[in-house]
Amino acid sequence: MTDTELCASLGEQTTERRLLHDFGFFGHFLHVHAGGRNGKQHILTSLYRNGGHMAQSELARQSCVSSAALSEVISKLESSGHLSRVRSTADGRQLDIELTPSGFEKARELIATKLAFEEEAFSCLSETERTELLDMLDRIAATWRVIEAREREEAC
Repeated sequence: MTDTELCASLGEQTTERRLLHDFGFFGHFLHVHAGGRNGKQHILTSLYRNGGHMAQSELARQSCVSSAALSEVISKLESSGHLSRVRSTADGRQLDIELTPSGFEKARELIATKLAFEEEAFSCLSETERTELLDMLDRIAATWRVIEAREREEAC
């Protein structure tokens, strides 16, 4: 392809471009509105699912973030009164993170909001359409995993 043809093709609104654009919107929307794996929402709901307490090191593993980043989020939640850090009774060198009563309440609110969003987000689709969409997205995800693995191999 010539440079002119390449530039012209970038201006075309193909189905593939529209799909990728929409995927980008969905990713951004979910990040902003549903919280990521490392934000306050994730930390509070992870603690809630684990009975209100867990080791900071385990929370870091589940959150896929560095200790420093997690510590910053924990400090903010601690300042807002939603959790506290206590020495582990099993290993005094470790810190456990515990939800406070306001942390439990905030986690419940977040979970209720998330469940309501999940229901509303797909209310425009029938159950059959939801299943079909899930099947298609599973196939796309599998293809993208193959692409990612190939790109990793090529980078080495």
